[in-house]
Amino acid sequence: MKIKNILISQPAPADFSKSPYAELKQKYSINIDFYKFFKIESVSTREFRDSKVDILKHDGIIFSSRNTIDQFFNLIKELRIELPESMKYFCTTENTALYLQNYIQYRKRKVFFPKNNNGDISELILKNNELLFLIPCGSDTSNLQYKDILDSNGINYSNASVFKTVPANLKEEVEIDKYDMIVLFSPAGVQSLQDNFPNFKQGENFAFGALGNATANAIKEMGWTVNVMAPTAGTPSITAALDIFLKDNATRRR
Repeated sequence: MKIKNILISQPAPADFSKSPYAELKQKYSINIDFYKFFKIESVSTREFRDSKVDILKHDGIIFSSRNTIDQFFNLIKELRIELPESMKYFCTTENTALYLQNYIQYRKRKVFFPKNNNGDISELILKNNELLFLIPCGSDTSNLQYKDILDSNGINYSNASVFKTVPANLKEEVEIDKYDMIVLFSPAGVQSLQDNFPNFKQGENFAFGALGNATANAIKEMGWTVNVMAPTAGTPSITAALDIFLKDNATRRR
């Protein structure tokens, strides 16, 4: 398998030259294109009310991204819901936690994030297992990285769909046959690929990369093979996993 052209199913980094993708491009003389496979749309207040989720019954909220924070607080503004001062916030990274300052008065005693900043908030959740957690998320909840720890420890929580993913129109923008590899980051991205290219078949010289078990499982359910997987013990990021894979499979190496 020789990889020359890779499609990353996400927007390009703000400063590509300083990103790990730029290092891979130079190191292996590959071409990397970026294109987001789906769009984010807010749910309407009516759609949210139909879900029967009572936000104010919860004691803690878990946030995984800035986008989720924006979507959640825009929704509660439309719903005219005011969160109590006692609400606790759990974030997967410090940067996500600091972003909350755009919407709440930031106080360390009610905003929590992992010290090692690797997105693992399991320990913090377990220390506060008496809380009823709310998880603002997209309509696809299969990729919640902390769902297992909640379920396995009998911790009470509710999913609150505050946005939905809609497949982007890739047919007019993406020449799928140009690529030797596609890297996918969510089940929604996998579904978008299938929706846009229903006749796509993975040949023996085509590779898939996947971030997260849910994404990998969605790829396999399509009958395709996952060639690169992250995170793992040895590859905490998708770019680290790509680096190892390209050592043996890039067309050229510098």
